[in-house]
Amino acid sequence: MSYVWIESEADQQNPRSVINTMLAIHDSRSGFHPHWVDYCRKNGIPYKVVDCYANNIVEQVKDCRALLWHHSHSDPRDILIARQILFALEHAGLTVFPDFRTAWHFDDKIGQKYLFEALDIPRLPTYVFVERTPALEWASTTDYPKVFKLRHGASSSRVQIVRNENQARRLIRRAFGRGLPVYSPWNNLKERIYKWRQGQSDAIDVAKGIGRLFNPPRFSKVLGRQTGYVLFQDFAPDNDSDLRITVIGDKAYGVRRWVRPGDFRASGSGRHLHGPEHVDIEAVAMAFRLAKKLGSSCLACDILYKPDGGLAVVEVSYGFRFRGNSPGFWDSSLKWHACKFRVETWMLHLVLSDLDRKEAPGRPGSSLEKD
Repeated sequence: MSYVWIESEADQQNPRSVINTMLAIHDSRSGFHPHWVDYCRKNGIPYKVVDCYANNIVEQVKDCRALLWHHSHSDPRDILIARQILFALEHAGLTVFPDFRTAWHFDDKIGQKYLFEALDIPRLPTYVFVERTPALEWASTTDYPKVFKLRHGASSSRVQIVRNENQARRLIRRAFGRGLPVYSPWNNLKERIYKWRQGQSDAIDVAKGIGRLFNPPRFSKVLGRQTGYVLFQDFAPDNDSDLRITVIGDKAYGVRRWVRPGDFRASGSGRHLHGPEHVDIEAVAMAFRLAKKLGSSCLACDILYKPDGGLAVVEVSYGFRFRGNSPGFWDSSLKWHACKFRVETWMLHLVLSDLDRKEAPGRPGSSLEKD
């Protein structure tokens, strides 16, 4: 038995069949999960909701051929076990979203540094030290400004400009001493106040930020203080914005994100412009090339201009917040399609297409099944 569905113009252009199988979707009311469940329910796609935090998650998915789990960098449970569970099941033959090549480097700026270098991806030079003395020696010879980052963190959290050697040396001594927390309650409160002033949140959100001064989120306790390494990156001046290009399969959409007033950071600013007239088409082409090179099925790329005018990838991620503001998307030939769409549907298409391929004649079934 197979299914065919149409949800929007984006889906009409590439309808897919669905094999008669069961999808497992993590039980969550946040992230991509609600739309996945709603879409499967409306289109008669067999699925079941599973609890990926349960000790018996492997047993729960025994009758399934795929598992979809939008795991987060800010959920302590996800930090501890999400990738381990997904990649273990992928080893066993299950189709998973996100898969290994898409997500092993998620929220890991150190991993991405070496990945970009190994694949010769256009980038800003990045410097990682895991010993104090070489870090201090580098700080005394490099030029400034530099950008200091922690390995983990999103929305420009714990990202700061370093303007001279003294600032760099202080950060290095602290990193190789008592360490730096991933979460700063004061920075979090400043972010909430900024968004409140921009009309992006309300006074209740600011009040929650005040509460965080006394009760930090659990994920910060799981990650603990970051110690034993430092990460610096070359600063790219004269960027009043960056580009966030997201590629999912053979489709991509983009947004220009303006930097915050009096700041150099664009991520988390909340000041966005959508549409093809605001996005450099060469950045879209670069994002498609990058996704192919990484073997990634879902890739959000943060892109800046280097001082020489070329494009540089700063960071990548499989997970992101989709607000549905884009007026259309590009296909892999860079043709623009003006329409509304849901990225969660695109993700489902990829998973179901992979299952179709596995069900083709001559392809083995899931190795989760008993011999």
